[in-house]
Parts: sequence; structure tokens; C-alpha cells
Amino acid sequence: MNILAKAAFWALDYAYIGIRQLDAGRSRATLARYRSGDSAPIVLLPGIYEAWQFLRPVADALHEGGHPVHAIQALGRNRRPVADAARIAAEYLAREDLHGVILVAHSKGGLIGKYLMMSAGSRDRIDRMVAIATPFSGSSLAKYTVLPSLRALSPTDPMVRLLVDEQFVNARITSVYGAFDPHIPDGCSLPGATNVALAASGHFRIVGDRGLISAVTAACGDDGTVGSPHE
Repeated sequence: MNILAKAAFWALDYAYIGIRQLDAGRSRATLARYRSGDSAPIVLLPGIYEAWQFLRPVADALHEGGHPVHAIQALGRNRRPVADAARIAAEYLAREDLHGVILVAHSKGGLIGKYLMMSAGSRDRIDRMVAIATPFSGSSLAKYTVLPSLRALSPTDPMVRLLVDEQFVNARITSVYGAFDPHIPDGCSLPGATNVALAASGHFRIVGDRGLISAVTAACGDDGTVGSPHE
């Protein structure tokens, strides 16, 4: 992909997140309408600076498929460190007494989800995770930002290194990502997981892609059959 094409994807990605963030700010969607359903419970874990409404295209499809969908409002815009955010999520799972949970995460949310799956207090409540555009090995672009919350996504960050080294939960993770991600040049493939590479590109706007929504709903199927893990 040439430089002009990459620049175009950057622009489209930022335009998409800008529009979606505005929509989230004025959205009247309430969580109560998502709580019905007899299939496995879904818990949304959005990315950094994202409200839960950013994942509405996925949430709508999963709810229509019979899944009750939960969002953790206490996470806010998800600026906390991974361990702190995971603690808040674990408290929510315990308070709601959820079992057989499928985590559906975007970007940093996938790091929080993997940490949850590794944690003794919550891992027995979680069946699997579907992670969208998650920098499981960090992003080399993180070092160019001055914001601590973004620099924490560096490949050299201790939390990122911990998550890379611990691989025993990887077989229960499906990592879905685009052909080109302007924010994660290092890629989102996770060893031992089910890796699904899409034809679409983007970090944010891929959330609304039909192929992405189909891949996520397939990975959340009640029979748990999503294909053989591969790298």
C-alpha cells in the first residue's frame, strides 16, 4: 500500500471516529434495551477514549441474535490503566453474577479483556473473547505521543509485555483485524488464537464494516465453533 493510500485511510479513520464520538455524545440509546436475550451474555469493552456507544453496530447485531448485551458505564471513556479497568470490569461481572460471558472488545479493550481472562477472580466467569483491532503486542506509534494513557500501549510497557508472555488464554480469543490499521502498524495477530484478517482497513471505521460484524457474530455463535486457531 503506497503512502497516499495510507494517508487516505488515516483521514477516513479519523473522520469516522469523529462522527461516532459526536453520535455517542448525543445518543439516547439506553443499556436497558440490550439486556434481553437467552444466548450467552456479551460484555462490551471499548477502546481508549471510547464510550460504549462506539460499539453499537456490533451490539445491535449481537442483541438481534439473542444475546443480552452489557456495557460497564463505570469505565467511562476508558482512560484508566489496564489493571484498574480490569478490576472495575471484574467487579461488574461479580455484581451482575454473569457466567459464560463473551467479551467483545475494541483496541485497548482487548488488553483489558485478556487481563481479565488471566485473573483468578474473573476468569471462571468468561467463556471467550472477540477482540477487534487490539494491539496485543503493543503499537510502535505509542512512543510518539505525550499522553501517558497512549504511551502505555508501547511494546515495551510492562503490562503489554506481561500480556504478550502469558499465552494460556490465547486459544479462547478470536482476534479480528483489517488489512491495514493506521494505528497498529505491528499488526493484531495473536499466537495460538483464532486470527481473522478482513479485506477492509481501518482501526475505528472497521467497527461498522459488514464483514467485521459478520466475523464477530460468527465468533459469538452459541456452539462456540469459530474455526481452528492459527497464527
